[in-house]
Parts: sequence; structure tokens; C-alpha cells
Amino acid sequence: MKNIFYLILFIANLTFSQGDASLGKDYPTNYFRNPMDIPMYLSGTFGELRGNHFHAGLDIKTEQREGLKVYTAAAGYVSRIKISTWGYGKAIYITHPNGYTTVYAHLKKFNKRIEDYIKKQQYKKESFEIQLFPSASTLPISKDEMIAYSGSTGGFVGPHLHFEIRDTKTEKPINPMLFGITVNDSKKPRINTLIGYTLSDNSHINKIGNKHQISLYKSKNGDLVSKKINAFGAISFGINAYDQLDGAYNKNGLYSLKMLVNGKKVHEFIAESFSFYETRYINLLIDYERYSTLNQRIQKCFIEPLNKLSMYNSNSKGIINIKDSLTYNVEIVAKDFKGNIQKVKIPIVGKKDVTIVKKEEKTTPYKINYKEYKKITKNGVTVTFPSYSFFQDFYLDFKVEDSIAYIHKPIYPLHKRFTVSFNVSKYSEVEKKKMYIAYFNSKNKASFEPTTKEGNIFYTSTRSLGKYGLLSDTKKPTVIPSNFKNEQWLTNFKTLKVKIADYESGIKSYRGEIDGKWILMEYNVKLGLLTYNLSDRKFETAKHNLKVVVTDNVGNTTTINRTFYRKK
Repeated sequence: MKNIFYLILFIANLTFSQGDASLGKDYPTNYFRNPMDIPMYLSGTFGELRGNHFHAGLDIKTEQREGLKVYTAAAGYVSRIKISTWGYGKAIYITHPNGYTTVYAHLKKFNKRIEDYIKKQQYKKESFEIQLFPSASTLPISKDEMIAYSGSTGGFVGPHLHFEIRDTKTEKPINPMLFGITVNDSKKPRINTLIGYTLSDNSHINKIGNKHQISLYKSKNGDLVSKKINAFGAISFGINAYDQLDGAYNKNGLYSLKMLVNGKKVHEFIAESFSFYETRYINLLIDYERYSTLNQRIQKCFIEPLNKLSMYNSNSKGIINIKDSLTYNVEIVAKDFKGNIQKVKIPIVGKKDVTIVKKEEKTTPYKINYKEYKKITKNGVTVTFPSYSFFQDFYLDFKVEDSIAYIHKPIYPLHKRFTVSFNVSKYSEVEKKKMYIAYFNSKNKASFEPTTKEGNIFYTSTRSLGKYGLLSDTKKPTVIPSNFKNEQWLTNFKTLKVKIADYESGIKSYRGEIDGKWILMEYNVKLGLLTYNLSDRKFETAKHNLKVVVTDNVGNTTTINRTFYRKK
């Protein structure tokens, strides 16, 4: 039965009140400084809606450059260092005596003291990627100390500094602007789209019993207004909106979104703080189907039944129960941190209509009950969904053609991973060694999925509905010296650079050695480049051998050996 949860939820709202104890907490506003000495402009704000997560800090622009000085926001000690090819790239965590920890990410490199400490551990473990947890006495940091240089490490990101403030005990990120780190912002948020939602079987908006877009026009005072609508039953709304700060064109997130009915607040979202474990509930905060099909994030002004986000500050779930013949004035207020607001006003007349346009629900043989475990097998492909993989019931589209599995359109978010398994018994042992499971995006571009091989069963664990299939990779990675030639003198060189690439299953690992000893080669995935700093060691003799081994995700390996000369 359609949206039965909303009916239950509406009844529960009569007695249930939700709030978060952390909302409204006082934060020290004169303790932390801007971590850079350049004027602060942002390309990302706290709580911004991102793919499957909320943005956990501020993205500070670095004038499209790398190598700018980064300073500690306050005195403390380095409590964590993480070096990764993806994610935060080179990141450092500084714990402060006031109970908070600051995070600095996508760095190019660290100051000499920190860099020497990290490099020693990397050589000890023979790994570029590393995570360290120094003691409080190992790397103390003084006030205003320069700790690093800005960069663009961590996958395909442009130059900027990602900066966070977290509660040290809970590790919950908190909006840095609450600590007095703010920017100039004289612009009010912009609202592009208004969507009306019907939340029960008999509810409707303008005789339509399904969500749909509602037209808006701008009034003389700058508010956005919809034409008077007729509605009945449990309904609500959602908007697509963004905020722009002074001196930047980036479309940033809102600080708060509030909805009032006849002057009474019924819903409020505030980007103050959240826990990382709850961040995937963003897929219930937004209209996930619209995002997956139109790439537009509609932020709902109501709380889905299974949404456990702590970012709400309201005693209501945002569901409006429209009664016949009554009038309602709905107001949606989008606000940035500086208090600039944009309003949407929606006049409603309660009118129960008999004729309602409804969206027909497509049925298939595969009914998903989100509370239950589900296993489906067809033509050698098995999909297995643990209980509570999804947030709602629906009928799953599932078909297998030519070893390609079509597992529904990716219009439903997943809370848990599910398994896709392929029976590969018809392939030879030689063929199976080079095969892997691939995911095909909307443009039919294939990407490697981590593939576990157990006899005749290959499987992968994923959170994405869509198209999966088996591919074969028989080509070795390419490994080409970039800034030097074989048998060359490199006395005045600062670095050795090697280009690497794999155009099918992708690169899994690499290893560099000089004269049989491991060397620290930093991998820049954007450039496909391995770089070794020649100052890392002393060269006692003149002739040296460089060996680089690169392996892709199915085990194809390329090894190069080059001779170079250097003595100093």
C-alpha cells in the first residue's frame, strides 16, 4: 500500500517531538584562526549536499594554486596523519586542549619536521599510503605554526584546502563558521525549483496524487510565490536551492531550511553538526529519484520515516494535513549562515477531489520488502539483498542478457551493501584469471568493481543499483619513464618521474626500487604519474638501477628496469 509509513508517521507526530540536544550549543568564537593568510573565499560550505554524504567542512579557495602556506588554527598536537591516493589525500589532524580537533586535507606536503616524521614511517612500512596516530608529545604544534602547504591530493580534485573542526571525543564535524571563521556574504540564497509531495493514498495537490513541480513567480518584495493550489490530505514540499558567497561563483549549500504553516514552524534543517555514521541518510533528505534521473537535488521539507539524521530542529516531521474547505499559508525559508534569506510562499485551499491523477506502480515478479532478506537468481546471476538494504518497499526490475545483469534503474538509495554474483563455470581457468565484474554507468562506461573469486563464483559487494557484467582484461599496464632516459646522468635532477596507466581493470599496486631497495614514489592519479624525490637518499656510487613494477586489478604486471647515473 502506497506510502503507508507517512500515515503512521503523521499520527505519531501528534505526540512525538524531535530535537537534537547539540543544536544551539555555544562554541568558542575567538579560539581558532583562519588556517591561511590569504583572503578567505569558499568553494564549499559545511553541510553541503554531496553524493551520498554531507560536506564535513569548508573548502577554502587557494587562488587555483598549490603550495600556499597552511597554518594551524590553534596550538595543539598532531594526533593523526593519513596519506591516501584518494579521499582526503594528504591530511593532518591536530587535537587542541579545548576539546576540538582541526583537520586539514588535500595537502601538497607538510613542514620539514612533520614531513621527516612521515617519511621515516613510510620507508619503514614501504608504503606511500599510511595512517599514523602520534602521541601527544611526538609532534606538538605551537600557535600560528606553519604546518603544511596546500595542494590537490586525493583523486580528481582541484587545488583547495579542506578544513574541518571536530568534537575530539565524538569525532562529529561541526560547522567551522560557528567558531567565528566566516566569510563575506551579502547574497541571499537562490531557490530554483519547488516540488509538491503527496504522502498518502488519498492525498493530492491540484488533483494530482503524486509528486510534481509547482510553478513560482517573484513578488515585488523579492519573495517567490506559487499560485493558489487546491490540495487534500497529507502533503509536503521540497526545494532545490543554493547559496553564493561574495567573491565566488560556486553554488554552496544552505545553513538552514525552515517551513512554517500558518506561522507555526513544522520543519527545520540546520547545518550545525552530524555524525559520519548517519551521513548516508542524506539520500532520504533529498529526492533521490529526481537526483538520479535529473541530477538535481531537491531538499525535502519533511522527514522520511526511516531518516535518522540529527540535523533537524523541530517538533514536527513537516507533514501538512490539509482538510477540506480550510485555507493554509505555507512559507519556506532558505537561509545562509549570515542570515540572508529567500522565502517561498504557497497559498493552499483544502479541497477534496474525486478525480485524481495518480502514477501507476509497475509490478514485477520481484517484490522487495525492505525489512526482509531477498535472494534472486536468474541465468547464472544472483543478487542478494540483506534485510534493511533499502528504505522502502518496491518492485525490482531484474533481467540477465548475454551475461549482463540489469538490476533496476538506480533510483532507490541503498543503506547497506548487496551482493552481485556471477557463475563463471563455462569459462576456462585461463579466462577466469583475467575476468572481473564491471559496473556500467548511464553512459555505458565500464569501471572495475572489487571482485572476489571463489571457484566458479565471482561476486562483488556494492551500494549501487544498475548494470553489471563480466569483462576480461588481458592487457598489461603501461609504464614509461617521463623525465629521463636510460643510461642518463641525473646529477642535477630533483626527481624521477614515471608515467603509468591501465585502461581496463585499472591499477591495483606499484612498487619502485633503486639498487634493490624500496623507494617512496608518490602517485598522482590525475596525471598518472609516479614521482620519486632524489634527495631521499645519498648516492655513494655512480651507476644505479631503477626498477618499477605495476600491477592491474586482475594481475597483469609490467616491470621496467632502467639505468641512470648520479653521485652525490
